[in-house]
Amino acid sequence: MTAESEVDIKYLKAAGRVVAGALKKMMKHAKPGITTAELDNIGKEFLEKEGAKSAPQAMYDFPGATCISISPVIAHGIPNETILKEGDLLNIDVSAELDGYFADTGASMIVAKRIPELEKLLDATKSALNKAVHAAKAGTLLNTIGKSIQDEATRKGYGVIYDLTGHGIGHKLHDEPSNIHNFHNPSDRRTLHEGLVLAIEPFLTTGKGRVVEKKDGWSLQTIDKTIAAQFEHTIIVTKNEPIILTL
Repeated sequence: MTAESEVDIKYLKAAGRVVAGALKKMMKHAKPGITTAELDNIGKEFLEKEGAKSAPQAMYDFPGATCISISPVIAHGIPNETILKEGDLLNIDVSAELDGYFADTGASMIVAKRIPELEKLLDATKSALNKAVHAAKAGTLLNTIGKSIQDEATRKGYGVIYDLTGHGIGHKLHDEPSNIHNFHNPSDRRTLHEGLVLAIEPFLTTGKGRVVEKKDGWSLQTIDKTIAAQFEHTIIVTKNEPIILTL
């Protein structure tokens, strides 16, 4: 989607605030003893209270309002009766539709414990997201985003997950441009333009950078069962600094 008016921006900001609020509340309640289903319900109730609809449920009939993944699962984890425990590397991804506009956000965290090895990965992934978001300027190549992510991952001693990408968003959860890679693809000559709405989501890992779908038909885990992390923002591209919708 391209945001073409102040009205578009207003509604996109509203959707962004809702998903960001749901994510923050879920992360606050992600403590040992809670099930991922209970955590998902906290997110679901928050979205409903704000008048928003879960995007994965509405668009894809996903069996949960949000995606909750415990490492080595890194994406599309199904909320269930799994009980969180101290030291779990957890990822929460929240996307929703509000008044016809979609926003998408996500974050990884360690449940109730300080683990330097995991904290280093989280910090590197956050840094990669920050670099990518600020590299996304009108007139530059789309592949600048992937290059900035991969460069930062390499600098911090990690690899990227090649199979998972960011995407356009706006009036749909997954819009054009599709396949915003987390690595530099020099053959991708697409150009960013002002008003383009993007969901940027770097995935960093200690492993081979590939994922495999589990038997449940949704959950994606690293193929070598290594750790991985993800952070995500929805942004509007401008000629200068982006409008970050999901802070």
